[in-house]
Amino acid sequence: MMGDDTDRIVIVEGLTDKRQIEKVLMDDITIICTNGTLGVERFDELLDGYDLDYKDVYILVDEDDAGIKLRKQLAHELPHAEHIYVNSEFREVATTPEEILAMALIDKDIMVNPIYLM
Repeated sequence: MMGDDTDRIVIVEGLTDKRQIEKVLMDDITIICTNGTLGVERFDELLDGYDLDYKDVYILVDEDDAGIKLRKQLAHELPHAEHIYVNSEFREVATTPEEILAMALIDKDIMVNPIYLM
């Protein structure tokens, strides 16, 4: 859904990443899936549709070659974005345990379900 009016956006690679984050979130945050690398046209759609230049943007991608490439691309296009990292031990956002993911999100002042903070 483009044009979401939340002030904060998390950019992830895929739907499984989005679902993993949604499990722990309590904040009203829009999660955008890139479905891999972004072409210029697709990025422009996201930039305009979600007003990314004027929102708090967080980049949370896998710690593999594709994720690192996407992170670099997004960092170049959205220099104001904050980066959230998963431990390279887990490599993927989707396979990161909820407790670890919750701690990474809370470090950026994103509210998470307290059951994951034990």
